[in-house]
Amino acid sequence: MRFIHTADWQLGKPFGRFEPDVRAALTDARFDAIDAIGKAAAENGAGHVLVAGDVFDTEGPEDRTIIQAGSRMARHGCRWWLLPGNHDYARNGGLWDRVIGKAAPNITVLRDPMPVEIDSGTWILPAPLTHRHNLGDPTSAFDAMGTPGAKLRIGLAHGSIRDFGSRGEANNQIAPDRARLSGLDYLALGDWHGTLEVDSRTWYAGTPETDRFQRDAPGQILLVDIEAGRLPTVTPLRTGRFQWLKRDWRVNDFAAFEAERQTLWNEIEPSATLLQLAIAGVTSLSERIRVLEILEADVGHQLRYLEARTDDLVAQPSEEDMQLLAVEGVLGSAAQKLNALRERGSADAGIAKRALERLFVEFARGEAA
Repeated sequence: MRFIHTADWQLGKPFGRFEPDVRAALTDARFDAIDAIGKAAAENGAGHVLVAGDVFDTEGPEDRTIIQAGSRMARHGCRWWLLPGNHDYARNGGLWDRVIGKAAPNITVLRDPMPVEIDSGTWILPAPLTHRHNLGDPTSAFDAMGTPGAKLRIGLAHGSIRDFGSRGEANNQIAPDRARLSGLDYLALGDWHGTLEVDSRTWYAGTPETDRFQRDAPGQILLVDIEAGRLPTVTPLRTGRFQWLKRDWRVNDFAAFEAERQTLWNEIEPSATLLQLAIAGVTSLSERIRVLEILEADVGHQLRYLEARTDDLVAQPSEEDMQLLAVEGVLGSAAQKLNALRERGSADAGIAKRALERLFVEFARGEAA
């Protein structure tokens, strides 16, 4: 038996922190991930795709989101098995009635905790969530689920293994040894947004399209090969378009900044990268301004998104910087006074530092004109 294990699509996620063009790109990528999953299933001979919860980001997505999801899945010849998670939990008259009403024949919603035989002797044991936070272990019912003639028992659930503590996405606690307790050949989990092996029979697939900066890896799915009496073979497959990266650069001169930038460009596809960048160090005033200009005029335009924190990149005016500003008249006098305030570390030192930088920028622009 070969199938795809995936989870946490969270279709309809608003991405409210971003500008409209970035939001649109991220939204489209989440729908495109469905096609990537369907193609991976076809290319690898997997007839079934098990989605372990949080197909949708909320229990009340727009009709367009539901129809888009259904139409994407309908394009592919595999069977899709959808489990309600904590973001899109099952309730009467809710989201899943709408999904079922629009679903193609190859889409099945597992909104009842009842085993389903998907192939001869192969059973799915689903643990759909009926509330955002369930009090008990949603997989405890597996013990009593009858699976006549079972060759393979595959659990499908959404929740946090207890060992995770506060790192899980929900409070729906699952026993870490559930596969052993319930005689499962494989336990397909959702909730944790990164790919994670709990044990040889228990895996989190992670999200197929990354949606936060905590994880550098692009989105993945799991290709699972399983046979009665043997441990499953699990192969991660990349499906994600975008990478969400966090980087901390130590920069004490412009050459160090350029080296970090070149290393980044060698590792990524800029247009498919969202970067949260922190730069720290001590440079000359002219070098700090040059770094800031390149971040704004070059790096920020090449990346899909850039969030740069540069407050810890401290400008220490060099002799050359001050000589450049040592002109007669009001400009030179202002530069000297601001630098003196900065060096004394007075209450106005921060303002003086920013004003000196601004003065340097305007002077350099005037010289270039």
